[in-house]
Formats: sequence, C-alpha cells, structure tokens
Amino acid sequence: MAQNSSSSGKDSLPPYFNIDPERAAKKLSHPIDTARFAKAAAFAGRGRDDLAKRGYAPDGKKRLRKFSTWEVCKYLIPVAAAHLRRVLKANPDLPQGEGSGGSKWFTLDEVLELRKHFTKEGNPNREYTAWRPEGLPAKVVAVANFKGGVGKTSTAAHLAMSAGLDGYKVLVIDLDSQGSMTSIMGGTVADEWQTAFPLMARDYAQALQRENIVREAAGQAPFPFDETLTEALQVSPRNLVQKTHWPNIDLIGAQLNLYWAEFQVPVWRMQLRSWALWDSLSNALENGGLLDEYDIILLDTPPALGYLTINALAAADILLVPLGASFLEFDSTGRFFDMIYSTFASIEEGENRIRRADGLPEMRFEWDAVRALITRFDASQQTDLANVIQAYFGDFMTTYRQDVTAMVGQAGEQVSGIYETDYRDFNRDTYVRGRETFDQTWAEVKEVILGTWWRDLQMLKAEAEEGQTDGEA
Repeated sequence: MAQNSSSSGKDSLPPYFNIDPERAAKKLSHPIDTARFAKAAAFAGRGRDDLAKRGYAPDGKKRLRKFSTWEVCKYLIPVAAAHLRRVLKANPDLPQGEGSGGSKWFTLDEVLELRKHFTKEGNPNREYTAWRPEGLPAKVVAVANFKGGVGKTSTAAHLAMSAGLDGYKVLVIDLDSQGSMTSIMGGTVADEWQTAFPLMARDYAQALQRENIVREAAGQAPFPFDETLTEALQVSPRNLVQKTHWPNIDLIGAQLNLYWAEFQVPVWRMQLRSWALWDSLSNALENGGLLDEYDIILLDTPPALGYLTINALAAADILLVPLGASFLEFDSTGRFFDMIYSTFASIEEGENRIRRADGLPEMRFEWDAVRALITRFDASQQTDLANVIQAYFGDFMTTYRQDVTAMVGQAGEQVSGIYETDYRDFNRDTYVRGRETFDQTWAEVKEVILGTWWRDLQMLKAEAEEGQTDGEA
C-alpha cells in the first residue's frame, strides 16, 4: 500500500521534474547553422503555397462564389425575394441568375448590375446603392496596431469585403511584408517592385530631382541617381494595382522583400533631410489618381511603428486599431497611441521650426476619426475588462465588440473571409450569427466613413458660399 502511495506521488509530479540530462541530450540534433534556416524557410514556403491554395479553383485561381436569392435579398439589395423574381421576369435583359425554380445564384458583378437597376427604377426611399458624395476623394482607412495577433489583417480583409458587397470600389494596399492580406485576396507578387516599395522610392527620387535643380543653380554637384531610383521614376501607382477575384476590390500586394523599405528609407532620409518621407504614400495616392478612382482605400499595416506604418498613418483619414480584451493588448495599444503621439509630434515640431524660420504656415497631422475595435471577444469571460477598456479609451472605441466565432476559424483554414464561404457549408442560423459580427463592425466603420464624407461636403459647400460672397463683395 505504501509502495502504491509512493508511486502515485511520483506519477503526480509536474512534467518538469526528473528530466534526465543525458536522455535530453540524445534527443537534440547537431547545432543549427544559418543554412538550416534557409531549408526551414523553403519548407515553410511550399507549405504556405499549399495552404494558401485551399480556397482556389482547380486551375489555381481564386474565384468568388455566387450569391443566392436569399442572400441577395437579405444582405445586399433591400427587396423582397418575390419582388425580385417579378422584376427579373419583367426585365429579361437583367441578369437572371443561375439555377432553377425560385432559388437563383448570382455573381457579384450581376448583383452590382441589379443594384444599378433598382437605384434607377426602384423605391426612391430605399438605399440600393451605398452613398458617396460626388467631387470628394476616397476615404483612406488604415488598420494598425504594433501588437501582432490582434485580428488586424482579418479585420481589414473583412472590411474590404463588406465594402465590396455594399457596392463600393475598394483598393487594398498590403504594407505588411508577411503578405497575409495578399494571400487572402489571391494576389501574386514576384518581388518588391510589385509592392508599395517603388512608390516610396519614386517619391524620394522626385524629391532628389527637385533638390538637384537647387544644387545645380548654386553651383553644387548634384546627388547621384542609382539604378533603383532611376527605375522607380518609371513606376506609376496604377502599374502596381492588380485585380482580385472580387470585381470591385483591387490590390497592391506585399511580399517579404517589402521589408527592405524599413532599411532603405532612413538611408535616403539621411542623404536628403528635407525629404518628407511620411508623405510618400499620400503623394502616390493623390498624384496617381487613386483617390478619385476608388471609394475606399484600406491600408493593412505591419505590426510595428516603422516607416511603412508611419506612411500609412500619415495617409489615413480614419485610423482603426484592433485589440483583444486583455490587459496586455490594452497596455500595448496605449503604448501604440503614445508612440503615435511622440512620432508625429516630433515631425510637426521639426517641420514647423523650419517653416517658421522661412515664414511659411505651420503643418499638422490630422485624422477624421480614430476607433479602437475589440476583436475576438468572448462575452462570457471578457465583458468586465472590455468595459474597463471602453471607459478608458472613451470615444476612441467602437460600441460593438467583434465576437469570436467558429466560422472565422473555418474560413481562415481556407485562407478566405466569412463572406467568401458558402452558407450551405453551415447551418443557416450558424452562418447568420457568424457573419453578423463582421456586418456589425462594417456598420460602425461605414457610419464613420459616411459621417466624415458628410462633414467634408458641408465644409466644401461653406467654402463655396464664402467664395461666392467674397466675389459679390
């Protein structure tokens, strides 16, 4: 009996007791040299390609599924199914969908065409097409936090898809060299010249050209142009845009070599201190005409406050900051806000010191809105802490908390978004609950976008009226 007790006591010890060093040593491989990392990376690369293609068609391309009459009427166009069927019967030139009986399936292109028809011919009191004021540029939305694993890319991807389903034309720019957003959107990027890197190089090269004109006029030797800068001058932002399997979502993708920008940008800045490196992306979007071509531009940033993220923040009208309802993520997000303050306040101080000396107006960074968004929320365990976070961040917070759902995990295994998964793969009620979390998130973000557009529109009207008054005077 005593022996059994002793044996039971030994068996109940935690697993970190009684580890034999000799046996442990025999389990080790030879010491790891740098070449082993290349081998591991190659294996991971093959695995990543295999996993990324889970959601692809047999021909190796990613395609967006079709949407049923039930989905079209419930989520996309506010009409009754019976009325939609009557309209289609009366207008044979409209997309008729695929399938027999009352259940038809439509491509998103066809849904967009139906939207146009109902906007023109439907009930004038219903919203068939999402609002965007004429004459105003796209809204640029950056999704950022320097803590990884907070649902940043998932949130950005679903917001892009939500906006696409809502009828907006969206450009997604992946600024994270891990390229997760690029994989979700089915993008292919051969090297850094198909990423945002040449946009930054081009902006620097143009600044260098302007500086060289000044230097030559002063009798100084011009700065040399290397091959990278010469090539960057030939790159247009539009050259980098690629189509995705969504008809109204385009992509500027990312891959590992994009990280080179974090090393190259400070070198350029050291050579030309007058170069406003933080404006590179803003200049590319404006000068390339992308702010007019798209309704919404979404920037997915790396989990760090490096030069790529600084460019994204400077270009953004709206900043979204995803975080989990945990102490560590709350603490990290607070530090992220502090770093944004210190970084951009430092830029403002340095720039304005020069501007004051030259008699120029001062500059400042400004955002239409900032919203912190709680992701992966479990109400049964995290409500108290989420309430605390809400209290401290106040109007920086969205009111809705993005619930954790099994559907997110299942969609993620297929490297897809919830909106890309077929509801027939789930119980319909499960699908409705699963997509509701992202529908609610989009509703809050859309409200911010529309509100800022409306505010811009009123300011534009006020300026026009003021100009007219001045002209009459």
